[in-house]
Amino acid sequence: NVTPTANGCTGATSSFTKTVNPTPTVSSVTSQAVCNENATTSVSFSGAVSGTAFNWTNTTTSIGLAASGTGTIASFAAANTGTTPVVATINVTPVANSCTGSSTSFNFTVNPTPAVTSGSGQAVCNTAATSAVNFTSSVSGTTYSWTNTTISIGLAASGTGDIASFTASNTGSTIVVATVNVTPTANGCAGPVFAYNYTVNPTPSISSVSDQSVCNSASTAAVTFGGSAVSGTTYSWTNNNTAIGLGASGSGNIPSFTATNSTTSNIAGTVTATPSANGCAGASTSFVITVKPTPVLTDPADRAVCNNVVATGVVLISNVAGTTFTWANDNTGIGLAASGVGNVPAFVATNASGTPILGNVTVTPTAAGCVGANQTFVYTINPTPSVVTPVNQSV
Repeated sequence: NVTPTANGCTGATSSFTKTVNPTPTVSSVTSQAVCNENATTSVSFSGAVSGTAFNWTNTTTSIGLAASGTGTIASFAAANTGTTPVVATINVTPVANSCTGSSTSFNFTVNPTPAVTSGSGQAVCNTAATSAVNFTSSVSGTTYSWTNTTISIGLAASGTGDIASFTASNTGSTIVVATVNVTPTANGCAGPVFAYNYTVNPTPSISSVSDQSVCNSASTAAVTFGGSAVSGTTYSWTNNNTAIGLGASGSGNIPSFTATNSTTSNIAGTVTATPSANGCAGASTSFVITVKPTPVLTDPADRAVCNNVVATGVVLISNVAGTTFTWANDNTGIGLAASGVGNVPAFVATNASGTPILGNVTVTPTAAGCVGANQTFVYTINPTPSVVTPVNQSV
């Protein structure tokens, strides 16, 4: 109120108003940390001055929030497609009655989604050691938790961190696949579940095979391998003595072959067969093929004896020890039996005719059931000469 005074005179009072507006304020706001693709919490601003407007700016629009705005920040889906946390600073300025107050700031921290970048799995044989699995991620500090669908393979039902080597197990006859579901976590954010597979192949088997014993030049029995319950099992084999007529190695069944033995004693080949399936070898089995030699008779010399003379016995000889002999005589008229076993005995030769007669003796050698080639020698029995008595004469 203004009253003018001059020369003792007072004029009319005049009034005018000064309005002083308060400085608007904004209450502090709690920062937020969220995971990529998760929703933020909406942010409402408040201050002491009624009617205050709140203007804000955002330093990092890649998080999914506009560069600026006024009033409440609604919930939004945070975004961070990188591998490190992203921090966006929000600066809030209060305005009321054309007066601007002091700003306040808070942050949205958006953490990236971790992902497992290890291989997809491994295949091993029953009782073999697995390779250790070291999980990796592009996001630093990622930790891992996992669950296993099939503990029969020898791995626990769950765990954390890397998976150490362990002895795989599959006692059945079919392939077992265990899926390990791995969840990566970084900065409190869980990434997508990663499936890591262990394929454990069963151990194939093979039935035992009977030994064989055959003669030189005879055919062996074919060998058919089997006995494995594991589908697709194949068989490989080795032979330590090719002199029997069989190759040093092969795969699949062994067909009949002509056995060989050029010596005078038994020879043997040990065949070792191994089953395999899905890259896994089972326990081997071994059997023996014995090839016996062919006995060869030393050919006896032919003999000539006189009637009523004792023909000496014939000692039969073979190259193979233990050989036995059978013989047959085609003419018992010479004084020798029709057949016999062993050496040919001595006998009294007979020939009642006036001309020489023959006896063909055929000898067959046998050793360990193997029959050699026949040999034939001849007895020639000469008759006793006589003289016709002359007629007496008288002259």
